[in-house]
Amino acid sequence: MEQIEAVVIGAGAVGLACARALARRGIETIILERHDAFGTETSARNSEVIHAGLYYPSGSMKAALCVAGRDALYNFCASHQVSHRCCGKLIVASDESQMPKLQALQQQGMANGVIDLRLIDGDEAHALEPNLACHAALLSPSTGIVDSHGLMLALLGDAERHGALLALQSPLQHARVDNDGFVLEIGTGSDSTQLRARLVINAAGLSATQVARRIEGFPHAHCPTPYYAKGNYYALAGRAPFSRLIYPLPEPGGLGVHLTLDLGGQASFGPDVEWLPETWAEAPDYDVAPRRSEGFYAEVRRYWPQLPDGALSPAYSGVRPKISGPADPAADFLIQGPAIHGVAGLVNLFGIESPGLTSCLAIADAACEALER
Repeated sequence: MEQIEAVVIGAGAVGLACARALARRGIETIILERHDAFGTETSARNSEVIHAGLYYPSGSMKAALCVAGRDALYNFCASHQVSHRCCGKLIVASDESQMPKLQALQQQGMANGVIDLRLIDGDEAHALEPNLACHAALLSPSTGIVDSHGLMLALLGDAERHGALLALQSPLQHARVDNDGFVLEIGTGSDSTQLRARLVINAAGLSATQVARRIEGFPHAHCPTPYYAKGNYYALAGRAPFSRLIYPLPEPGGLGVHLTLDLGGQASFGPDVEWLPETWAEAPDYDVAPRRSEGFYAEVRRYWPQLPDGALSPAYSGVRPKISGPADPAADFLIQGPAIHGVAGLVNLFGIESPGLTSCLAIADAACEALER
């Protein structure tokens, strides 16, 4: 049976960052990915935003890892020639009644260490973005956008330079805990093989709970219930009306239908929040229904009244791997190591949704630290 020091399950942005962190520590590492390419799920289906870190409760992992991860990500992108742009963001209050929420968001961001936030009135916001309609806005200069595929390619390249290997089409079928670590059964049918590893990081994203349930000897009472929140995006025909990202105030389950830009200047609006049944994971469906765009027009026209009828077309969708449901308070990242579940050498990463892309490098360091505790 082949032996390896560490296995990372899942080759999205967070899994690749974890493999890089392990490999840079001199730990022999294999990344297991069930698909035929890396980064095809949550990491490829999002807004590609580098978040500043203002939304999350003080003291939460999301707050701490987003701020640390943002700075690390900008540095990594600059040093590894990953396309990105620090374009800034405006979070808008449509009228006076929303001002308390906007001011509270500023205070939350400052408490989290986002020190460059600035509250501006509608006239100043209009001067920055002439097509914008709002009563006031919160300017976040350190928000940006990134080429998520380019980022993952750079993370993989760095991991491989330090000795890590990527195994595609290698789903985990079963694992068991033994005295020397873990025995993992990988692959399907006659192509399955066994691998022994001392360390395992479960970075399977949408499938993280299902992966944890396949580990014999892991106390399944520590598996959170998975929830899936689909976000649909619609592309704007024609030229982008703004040079910065434009966000409304947050809504339950997400950050509201916002305008995001890609590095080519194409504007899209999204995501909405569409809660899916747990059975969705058995047969994933990313289709975007044209009819759902009807609700987008009213949302967008709150800050861009000139949005023409018929200007939005279905673009793509993504699904957030949540561990809290629609009636629950938003859950924090759960980096679950031996100190929590008692199984030496295992870290589960549960609920790694937004701001997971921004935080990927910081999450990786936290996962490695959790292995050592």
